[in-house]
Amino acid sequence: MRITRVLSTALLLLGLAAAPAAAEGTPSASPSEDGGAPTSAGTSFRTATEIEQGQRATASGSAGDYLYWSFPADAEQRPTVKATVKLPGAHASQTWRIDVYDGLRRRQACQWGAQTRTAAEGTPSVELACVLRTVRAWSEPWANDPLPGTYYVRLTVVGLPTSDLGVPVGAEVRVDSKDMGGAAAVDGSLSEPLVPGVAMTSGQDDDAERAAVLSEIEPEDGWSSGWWSDRWVWTGIGAVLAALAGIGGYALTRGSGRPSRVPPGA
Repeated sequence: MRITRVLSTALLLLGLAAAPAAAEGTPSASPSEDGGAPTSAGTSFRTATEIEQGQRATASGSAGDYLYWSFPADAEQRPTVKATVKLPGAHASQTWRIDVYDGLRRRQACQWGAQTRTAAEGTPSVELACVLRTVRAWSEPWANDPLPGTYYVRLTVVGLPTSDLGVPVGAEVRVDSKDMGGAAAVDGSLSEPLVPGVAMTSGQDDDAERAAVLSEIEPEDGWSSGWWSDRWVWTGIGAVLAALAGIGGYALTRGSGRPSRVPPGA
């Protein structure tokens, strides 16, 4: 009876642990698209148009322009940037490219995705994609790991005939993230996310000045502190299961009491 209770408790704990494990592999919630989505793009890092994750941004431009957007990405997220370029009916072969930079303006490599694609003559559109590495809460100063903060998307044409220079084009950009959970957790965190203006206001107490300089975008649930992850939950569950296994093993080897073959005076 005692062993049955121990096993029942262990199964209950495993059932409670299955919920966060299933949630790790699901994409993070995305805000609904509405009429407030941006309809223009910046022309440099400083003028990049801010967008939220899950929001479809559009812009009009000319072939040869640099188009910039920025979005927030937090620790344990793996962002995916997708872009679609709509081309005029008549055009020569063009090669388009999408690049992503972190808050320090370091170019981040794509794990996979069509980062550069060529649109053949007369093709109405070309689609690009870049899946970044998982954002880390902390990293060594010499490393090029993606860190929490603002990320910049740059869309431009890298192979363009002179005859197509300046022709009108349209662009659509969307960023989504997958929550990687405790598997991507590290021991440490940044004191501040890498957002524009954070260095200029680090020593100031004026909230009004800080709000005017810092980037206005951040994750829907705010920036995480970096120390908490579901890895702590799994560690606690493992400790409980180890204790229950010890209790069960003791109960199995303890026996029913004093052996009948031992004399009473022994």
